[in-house]
Parts: sequence; C-alpha cells; structure tokens
Amino acid sequence: MTDTDGSGVPTHVSAPRRRIDVQIDGAAVLAGAGDTILDACRSAGVDVPTLCYGDTLEPANACRICVVEVSGTRALVPACSRKVEAGMEITTENDRTHHARRMVLEFLDSSVDLSTTPRVATWMARYGADSSRFGDDVATVAQPPKVDNNLYVRDYAKCILCYQCVDACGEQFQNTFAIAVAGRGFDARISTEFETPLPESACVYCGNCIAVCPTGALMPSTEFDMRADGTWDEDKQSTTDTICPYCGVGCNLTLHVQDNRIVKVTSPHDHDITEGNLCVKGRFGFDHVHGG
Repeated sequence: MTDTDGSGVPTHVSAPRRRIDVQIDGAAVLAGAGDTILDACRSAGVDVPTLCYGDTLEPANACRICVVEVSGTRALVPACSRKVEAGMEITTENDRTHHARRMVLEFLDSSVDLSTTPRVATWMARYGADSSRFGDDVATVAQPPKVDNNLYVRDYAKCILCYQCVDACGEQFQNTFAIAVAGRGFDARISTEFETPLPESACVYCGNCIAVCPTGALMPSTEFDMRADGTWDEDKQSTTDTICPYCGVGCNLTLHVQDNRIVKVTSPHDHDITEGNLCVKGRFGFDHVHGG
C-alpha cells in the first residue's frame, strides 16, 4: 500500500495485519498474524534469551536457547521460528525450559569462549549453568585468532556455529559466498573455500558478517586491538548517527566514539536502506577522520 506524506511523494504504508489471541505465561497477549513466538514475547515485554537469532536474518534454529513450552506440544519449540497460532498457550519459564537452557549454556561454555558474548554471564547465573561440573579436563576449542588483514579478526575459538555470518555473506544479504560451513560433526567450522586465506578469497570486506556475529568471533581490528591492550570500554563510548559520505545511496552510520576517536562503525538494523549492512567504505573507511 502507498500513501503520501503531504508533499505528493508516495510513501510506503504497511497493510494492516490480523491480530491473534495467545497466552504467554498465563497472560493474554495480542500477536500479529505471521509473528513468531519470540516476536510475541518481546512485544509483551517477556525476556527470552537468544544466541543464534538475528533480527535481520531468517532464523537458523541452531542454538536452541530460546526454547519454550507450547501446550499440547510434546517437545520444546524454538521461539525464534515457531509462528503463533490462535489460542496458543506458551510458557517461557518452567523447569523444562530452565533445564534445556542450562544444558545449552553449559555445553557451549565448555567448548567455546563466551567471554565477549553479551548477556551470557547473566543467563548462566539465571539458569544455574556451571560447565565445570563436566570435570577439570573439559576441552575448550582453543585456536589462535586469524589475523590476516587489517580490517577484522576471525577468532573462531568463540564461534558457536550459528551460521549467521554464512547467511549474511550468502543469499540473504551480500551474495558474495566467501564463507561456508566446512566439515561435519566435531570438525564443523566456518571456512573460506579450500581454507583460502581471506585476502585471497572472494571476501569484499563489507563486514556484514561482523554485524550479525553474536559472540565476538568476528570483530573489527580496532576493537580487537583495544580489547587486547585493555583499553576497550563501552561505558566510555558514545554513539552518533550520521549519513555515509562516500556515495548517494544514503546509508545510515552509527559512529562509536571513545576518547574522541571513532573505534567502530555499525548501521541501524531498522534502517530501510541498510538493514544493518554496509560496504567496506562505510564500515571501515573512517581513518581519514583522524588524519590517518
């Protein structure tokens, strides 16, 4: 549907959606037709943890930390992808969901480095997750960060195989297909074709994989270096939205500034042009501001 804003210029107006009555933790909630359980929970102010979910990508159903109980359904269901249905009775917090989330967190924490994953420490405490109960010799996937370019670092010791980077690089966003999941089972990993070094791969350094990575496995070099020397401090950072100056597309940039220097550039996920995506210039081309 289109309308005008008074200037005669057509503007997009979303078609109205049918509302559906559901129950979430015993409370009546009106959800939109086509919404997922996670959408309905968030609109009702119910906090359901997510790791592999990205609000600009199709759900991958990889981590299963968002599982909830639906009345009449034998197994717990992933809230990020299950659509709401009229009369659905949803329970987000009970013994079953707590147990499932605790196990997921413990398995992940015993195999990868979750130290830069937002909110994970809060969830570990909430669900009583303790990966050390598996024993003192629990193996953690330890591998050195891949530093083969000056724009971003790949630290796959933090990778939970959520596939968001692959989807962002592939058909959902960039259509570059520089990376994919290689191997099977315990050998599964994110890789360029034939383990080609990133500078020799099809990568165009848009950094859209960084934008969707939930754990910090993919990180701008500026942030990685500052974290390594102990100077990265998000409490001291401010953000400013602006328009990318490089071309006429009109991409929105969010500049993250610390100590009067740009330390990272992102883009709002709700911006109708970028949906969080940028090109190499928009995401990384800010050194000239500092005279670099």
